[in-house]
Amino acid sequence: MKSSKLRTVFDLVKLKNKISGFKEKTLKAGFWKHPQKAGEITKEISGIEEEVNFWQNLEKQIRESLDLLKISQSDPEIVKEIKTKYQDLQKAFKKEESKVFLSGKYDKGPALLSILAGAGGQDSQDWATMLLRMYERYCQRKGFKTKILHQSFGEGGGPDGRIGTKSATLEIRGVNSYGFLKKESGVHRLVRISPFSPQKLRHTSFALVEILPEVEKEMEKEIKIKAEDLKIDFYRASGPGGQYVNRRETAVRITHLPTGFVASCQSERLQGQNRETAMKILYAKLKLLKEKEKKEELSQIKGKTVSASWGNQIRSYVLHPYKLVKDLRTNVETSGVESVLDGNLDKFVEAEIKIGT
Repeated sequence: MKSSKLRTVFDLVKLKNKISGFKEKTLKAGFWKHPQKAGEITKEISGIEEEVNFWQNLEKQIRESLDLLKISQSDPEIVKEIKTKYQDLQKAFKKEESKVFLSGKYDKGPALLSILAGAGGQDSQDWATMLLRMYERYCQRKGFKTKILHQSFGEGGGPDGRIGTKSATLEIRGVNSYGFLKKESGVHRLVRISPFSPQKLRHTSFALVEILPEVEKEMEKEIKIKAEDLKIDFYRASGPGGQYVNRRETAVRITHLPTGFVASCQSERLQGQNRETAMKILYAKLKLLKEKEKKEELSQIKGKTVSASWGNQIRSYVLHPYKLVKDLRTNVETSGVESVLDGNLDKFVEAEIKIGT
């Protein structure tokens, strides 16, 4: 149970002081006149208290187990009981350890996950659909709620009746959803025998995954967007075809001309709601761009080379001639490709969040 970022007694003192500071604010006159802000503070207090209680309880159980072991080393039943207890504590520790690394500004909040199929026609579009399913299954395992905001369909005829995906945006809500997923951004590579090849040839497909935080509405004050910089298109939201085609143009696509960023939403029935959600996605993209530019500028001053966040191949999924999923940043790998594609990503995500940003 070692980590460079684990809670020390000094960290717990700081957390307790933070709780005291927040509680003092709740006692001030007029605190409850602003329900949204008050709710955020009380939620923060609850979260910090939960964390403090966990670490104090963990320390207490470890001490009790060690004391019991000292006086009962000759009793095999008690030693067995303590070993089982140790395994349970280790699992609880590992689960909580990940949260220690999620201290970024947006880590605790929702995430917007976008997938864009690379060049390669049906194979890449099918790969994008597989990735969308993988992340939906992962979120289901974590207890996160998901909602497809936009999906541009490609060609059909994929394995198991899958419909290809050109691009898709998934809204993910749950505690630490952005923190867990933020380092999934990058190019994901699939190597397999193409199900679309009559000659059964091996094919390599690429898809870009982009993870954005859901930024607050205050971003409208920080990031100014001119009306003339936006190209707004309205179109009919549609599924794979036929009965799924909507007769009304409620779907919205917004293009930010200076950057070329595109944000789309088709999940709501009303055009205005889709436009509001698309703008939320656009603000998140511009916010991330602004923070990236600041980091690059700082790194240039320090004389360090910064690798781009987008466009880098981060993980390979090989189905032929052997089976292997390997993350190229952490070197974490597994031969259980089917399990990973079914959403079992914890092994990779836990290693990712421990990497320095």
